[in-house]
Amino acid sequence: MQRRQLLRQTALAVSAFSFSRELFALTPAQRQWVEAKGIPPAGLIKLSSNENPHGPSPLARKAMTDFVNQSNRYQWDMNGVMRERIGALTGHTKEHVILGAGSSELLGLACAWAALRKGNVVASEPTFKLWMTASRKIGLQTKLVPLTYSKHNDLQQLADAMDADTRMVYLCNPNNPTGTTATQTELEAFVRKVAKDRILLMDEAYTEYYDSPSVAHLINEFPNLLIAKTFSKVFGMAGARVGYILAQPDTVKKLAELSAWPNAGPSAVSMAGAMAALTDTDFVQLVKRENHRAKELFCQGLQKAGIPYIPSVTSFVYFDNQPYARKIPELLTSANIIGARTFEEKSSWLRLSVGTVPEMQKVVSILQA
Repeated sequence: MQRRQLLRQTALAVSAFSFSRELFALTPAQRQWVEAKGIPPAGLIKLSSNENPHGPSPLARKAMTDFVNQSNRYQWDMNGVMRERIGALTGHTKEHVILGAGSSELLGLACAWAALRKGNVVASEPTFKLWMTASRKIGLQTKLVPLTYSKHNDLQQLADAMDADTRMVYLCNPNNPTGTTATQTELEAFVRKVAKDRILLMDEAYTEYYDSPSVAHLINEFPNLLIAKTFSKVFGMAGARVGYILAQPDTVKKLAELSAWPNAGPSAVSMAGAMAALTDTDFVQLVKRENHRAKELFCQGLQKAGIPYIPSVTSFVYFDNQPYARKIPELLTSANIIGARTFEEKSSWLRLSVGTVPEMQKVVSILQA
């Protein structure tokens, strides 16, 4: 292949990454709505899935583009290298890490492990629920515990909800969709109470945005503690599908035994991007700063419009539509902004993902108009 042709293909690949956020990240229903409206991808603002609006880092984009030509080879060697680098982030080894195609795949794997003995899983309501339907079908029923009045996970009630049939407790912290977090002291006490004799699956997808508390340092103390992490959020790689679970080596082995091919979920291209993303600390700091700026602007707009909201340590905001004169989802949709939706039955509380500063400025201007 001539050098000029290779450069041209590389440029096209990089362009595709920036284009994909507007077009390919839509659900079928959203895409149908966009096509019916005749809205070009550049004219749509999608704030529905807590995606990083800045995309993958420059180093990750280059690594993925460069690695496309090596995609004819299996990624066996890369698996070990990546697990070793991830483990080093918290002072663990590669044996403490299992990889998956996003953390969602691994949440399902954890549910399968818990469901080897039929029973139930205790979780908050509302929280991240993508895994719940599958868990019920494999024999793990869900016991849902309401949040506190301030929209925090009610750790005491979660612990109290456990019974003899409870096989696992799931805790998303910071919680999705509310954006709230528990303190380090509260989390550690919860781990010591629950993980003694139950599987405790901690979903830490959003800890990086504000350096929220983590319980990774307790891994070696509790065999039942699993921590799920993802490259989908602050690293901007939701479509690349890279996630992992951190746990004791024996626990990792038990999870791996339930997978046809352990650690093979992420592709070679995705892992190349993820490993490069770990080194691009400048980009991560940029994402955090821009997220803080855009979210602060949005929250100030909500306050001026008389709309109550929950202070968030994530890439989204939970707010109450009830005092506002119009239905906010319909209002934003009329301006080609999609994403505001409820997560509680018969509730006026809505979640909206935080986009770029200009995108959130447009949202605020619409609310204030």
